[in-house]
Amino acid sequence: MRENQLRTIWKAGGAIVNGWLAIPNSFSAETMAHQGWDSLTIDLQHGVVDYQSMIPMLQAISTTNTVPVVRVPWLEPGILMKTLDAGAYGVICPMVNTREDAQNMVAWTHYAPRGTRSFGPVRALLYGGADYPSRANETIVTFAMIETAKALDNLDEILSVEGLDAIYIGPSDLSLALGCTPTFDDVEPRAAEAIDHILARAKAHGIVAGIHNGTPEAAQKRIAKGFQFVTISSDARLMAAGVQQIIAKMRAATAAGNAVTKAPAKDSAIY
Repeated sequence: MRENQLRTIWKAGGAIVNGWLAIPNSFSAETMAHQGWDSLTIDLQHGVVDYQSMIPMLQAISTTNTVPVVRVPWLEPGILMKTLDAGAYGVICPMVNTREDAQNMVAWTHYAPRGTRSFGPVRALLYGGADYPSRANETIVTFAMIETAKALDNLDEILSVEGLDAIYIGPSDLSLALGCTPTFDDVEPRAAEAIDHILARAKAHGIVAGIHNGTPEAAQKRIAKGFQFVTISSDARLMAAGVQQIIAKMRAATAAGNAVTKAPAKDSAIY
């Protein structure tokens, strides 16, 4: 079966640099995949990507060694199983709030005897290889999102579920749940304390901790703290930021040019 580089890098003590795909387009996904991300996550929960858009995006990512991950819309067996059948090598599940939630997620993403995943890896066989059925359980990576006050209350119970590989923090939702302003990086003190607490408990349980970031600088600081899966921005945000820089430079140059052309007539007489 094709190696899952997430597990390989984590085993070596490294951190995954993850990109985020919100644009439902295979060419933009392919372009992102060729930039050197360790993994790319297709977001089905928020934004405009649906299952039919996801398939060609996974195929586009497959043109590289970038690991395909999908954030599913919700904790629901059908979409988890179909996402894995499509060839995702990792799934991020939002709003995992209890031990039972985590147990269900693990069961629905693993074949028997560990779980209850139904058999039908139609595209996963093409991506993963002929031995996918016998090795999927040890290869696929499962992330539970910790982003609510209820999840914080049940954190140790969630982290103790066998078969859970990693947790993923959504700073904005976690901030909202704690009465703070939603943001990725410069979170308020109460949210910052909760993030540090989640990281510490995850490490105590031997669970990988991941988190969403707005900038590379924030991601680097969180890797230094011990996070081993850091997402930076998204394709849509990066595109907008790049365009904004270009437009700002053009506007500044245009303004400078206008200032020259509007110079006093006596200056132009020098020429």
